[in-house]
Amino acid sequence: MKVLVLTGSPHASGTTAALADAFCEGAKSAGHHVERFDTGRMKIGPCLGCMSCRKEGGSCVRHDDMEKILPALVEADAVVFVTPIYYFGMTAQLKAVIDRFFAVNGQLRESNKKAYMISVCGDAEDWVMDGLRIHFTNICRYLHWEECGRLLAEGFYDADGIKATDWPEKAKALGASL
Repeated sequence: MKVLVLTGSPHASGTTAALADAFCEGAKSAGHHVERFDTGRMKIGPCLGCMSCRKEGGSCVRHDDMEKILPALVEADAVVFVTPIYYFGMTAQLKAVIDRFFAVNGQLRESNKKAYMISVCGDAEDWVMDGLRIHFTNICRYLHWEECGRLLAEGFYDADGIKATDWPEKAKALGASL
């Protein structure tokens, strides 16, 4: 299976990076091809809503790092969104990527992809992730993708804290279970 992992954190060694690393390790150990893009450190502009991609067969007027992601996205069998919670939702970096899915919207809606969500937040109150839960479900619903799993870890502000728990093993097991 071709697995695309899209991380949204600008931190290379943060909490979500730890879980993304574990997920990728599990998926690779199960024989899956994993391609990962750390979008929080890529140059990706927001969608302009100009509709040029619709007129140009999926070609966006922006020439940035989305040109690397879109082919992998179209080919993927499974897409994994990995994001910390920044003010009750996914990061702006990951949201910009998802908004740019619009360029290949028709292809994505006709594909039978599996989707997964991995997220970490510092707050320990479970309602903090309600917006992300709904957003992820709506993305899957709109794209006709199968929502296959979520790992939502609350109460962790740093990677050392989350690494001392069973969350990395849960992420690895999720990756291995694809």
